[in-house]
Amino acid sequence: MFAKTSEVKVLRDPVHGYVHIDLQVIWDIVNSSWFQRLRRIRQLGGAYVVYHCAEHTRFSHSLGVYEIVRRMVTEVPDIVSALNEYDKVTIMLAGLLHDIGHGPYSHAFEAVTGTSHEEFTCRIIEENTEITKIIESSAKGLAKDVADVIRHKSKNPLLVQMISSQLDADRMDYLLRDAYFTGTKYGEFDLERILRTLRVVDGNRLVIKESGVYAVENYIMARYHMYWQIYYHPVARSFETILHLLFKRLRDLKSVSDPAIISLFKPVLTGKKISLKQYFMLDEYAFSYGFSRLCEHKDPIVRDFALRIRDRKLFAYSESNPANNRKLRHQLKKAGYNLEYYWSKDEVYQKPYEPYTDSRGDAVWVKKKDGTIVEMSNASNVVYSLVHGPVHDEFSVYYPKGVEQAK
Repeated sequence: MFAKTSEVKVLRDPVHGYVHIDLQVIWDIVNSSWFQRLRRIRQLGGAYVVYHCAEHTRFSHSLGVYEIVRRMVTEVPDIVSALNEYDKVTIMLAGLLHDIGHGPYSHAFEAVTGTSHEEFTCRIIEENTEITKIIESSAKGLAKDVADVIRHKSKNPLLVQMISSQLDADRMDYLLRDAYFTGTKYGEFDLERILRTLRVVDGNRLVIKESGVYAVENYIMARYHMYWQIYYHPVARSFETILHLLFKRLRDLKSVSDPAIISLFKPVLTGKKISLKQYFMLDEYAFSYGFSRLCEHKDPIVRDFALRIRDRKLFAYSESNPANNRKLRHQLKKAGYNLEYYWSKDEVYQKPYEPYTDSRGDAVWVKKKDGTIVEMSNASNVVYSLVHGPVHDEFSVYYPKGVEQAK
């Protein structure tokens, strides 16, 4: 039904060895301008200012997710038999395209626009773009089915579980990939063992064989450590805080007509719906140029924030508590800082695994030797402790360096 490439395309990958492509629709997507745009968007947002080798992109991550999904639908016997050809192509496309809607600095940009990357992803897939035409040329109605997987509305819940659940191809790739490019070991786990022990029950429910519990424990702990050591690193959060405050200041100034504001930024500042034509231009190369222009802005706060982003002159941070906050705010005021822009509170918390009770039924399910199906925390003492233990959280404040030493 779906056309094959003239030969199997293989792309070298530091995590998976090779990425294999033998479907023409997949190959055409990879070579599309929208997918190539992901080369210009880093995977880890502000973390690159902490881990100097974290220059990898959403492009490589998206290919990695596709490769894990491809292996699932071709190598895991239960999944092979549970899905027809159409479903297999649908989920491979969903894995490949799940991050096509990311903007510059990834999740940090969502706070700037107030719109999730999933919303832009579904628009790019469905709103008659180059991506839409490629998908629809291979099967009419396929674009909507791919988008439905990403928005968690697929008729087949197995497809959603494969790329968006507590144990999915997306997380499996980004943990391994981010660990590799940050030079850390926290995100490593036994991918091969997990794939080997995946099973499908009731035709549409992804579970793990009991013998795979230890590998999943390792995967869950890897996720926990990666969040606190990489994704929630306070220096990375400082970068993202300044990025957010810069756009807040620009909006407050209502200065879209200022010659130092490149046209690229204007759709972001107006608060109106951003067209896909405008969104396509939003990448980190363009933003870097825009920040260099803002280094000459007439407003001292805008100019300062742009210089801080360009030159990595980030805010300091400390624990947020009433006594410390009062002291710092007093010192900031005394030093002449506008607290609306030079004082920011940040709260982060995370449990590495929590069985959600919403309609998605998002949990890891274990098939025991006697055939019964139990939720992961009932099959693992380690995961039980994580579920019922305290939530790890951090409350921080960000402000210009040097203020805390002021008398």
